[in-house]
Amino acid sequence: MKKRILFLSDIDSAHTRKWAVSLSDRGYEVGIFSLRKSESGWFWKFPAITVYEKGGFNSGQFKKSSGSKLSYLKMLPRLRKVVKEFNPDILHAHYASSYGFLGARVGFKPYVISVWGSDVYDFPNKSFIHKSVFKYNLKQADLIFSTSEIMAKEIRKFSPKKVYITPFGIDLQVFNPFGVEGLFQKTDIVIGTIKSLEKKYGVNYLIEAFALLAQKHPDLPLKLLIVGDGDEKKNLEELVKTKKLEGQVVFAGKIKQERVPLYHNMISIYVALSIDNSESFGVATLEAMACGKPVVVSDVDGFKEVVINNETGIIVPRKDAEAAAKAIDRLITDKEFYASCSTNAVKHVRTHYNWNNNVDDIIALYNSLVHP
Repeated sequence: MKKRILFLSDIDSAHTRKWAVSLSDRGYEVGIFSLRKSESGWFWKFPAITVYEKGGFNSGQFKKSSGSKLSYLKMLPRLRKVVKEFNPDILHAHYASSYGFLGARVGFKPYVISVWGSDVYDFPNKSFIHKSVFKYNLKQADLIFSTSEIMAKEIRKFSPKKVYITPFGIDLQVFNPFGVEGLFQKTDIVIGTIKSLEKKYGVNYLIEAFALLAQKHPDLPLKLLIVGDGDEKKNLEELVKTKKLEGQVVFAGKIKQERVPLYHNMISIYVALSIDNSESFGVATLEAMACGKPVVVSDVDGFKEVVINNETGIIVPRKDAEAAAKAIDRLITDKEFYASCSTNAVKHVRTHYNWNNNVDDIIALYNSLVHP
């Protein structure tokens, strides 16, 4: 008889989709209880995935005060009904604050929590109440998963329980080096990033660094590719105009998840310059590395865990456009170093972040709670 896993998770999160599809491919029946309705309907083609969308919530509500968090309690009757209907073997909350609170209150066992990032870095530090709720959620969990060792260290401030490392690994059948007819000429040197255009991701520092490179190398066919959308888009477009870079910078907007490997393979050097530690795990950075791209990243904890400095790329101080420009310049001008980083990047991801191995590890942990 197939095991049944009920996720409490945002339906349109790429990570939710990745876990659900992978487990369904391994023979699991997967349910997803989401506080938001899907905008994409990606799950319709997967018969082993059942989705329960409540709707009526948006991402802005997730960031409000503890008072508004009480509105989650209104979801409990609906969730209890879903649990009874789906009859899971395991309840698994992806995100330890909102969904973690719902899972903790519904009282189903065995119960697993995956901590993703801001739920441990931001939520419990807002107030004594937030910290108490967070600690309560973790206490109710039979197992606690973290995407990175750095974040596990943070979790240990709130719970004495063992934390299991379950990375958002990379599907090596999808992310690998391949040629692509893209937005650029074959001779172009494309510096790129694939991130939400929010202040914390430091895309402004990337534009500043690119401006320095363009000024230093006016003879080189340098291009900057920015993939993503967000609140900072207008400010970033204005910065590009101020730096007189309009002809060299492409804003590609938000793209579908299945097109991400194509854009990684348009890029020559991948850059991620996040400015705070809510960047708990560099998934997009690992995707770029799997595609053979050397990376330049800021020294936030999540990047320091997945990038080997001067072997798979270069780690630079955060909020330092000059340091980023210098690192990119080295990769542009030192072809031997570039080739070495490219080779090492692919090898590093294949050795440590193979998604199939990560799924095997999750299943083994599930089986420790419910024997096969």
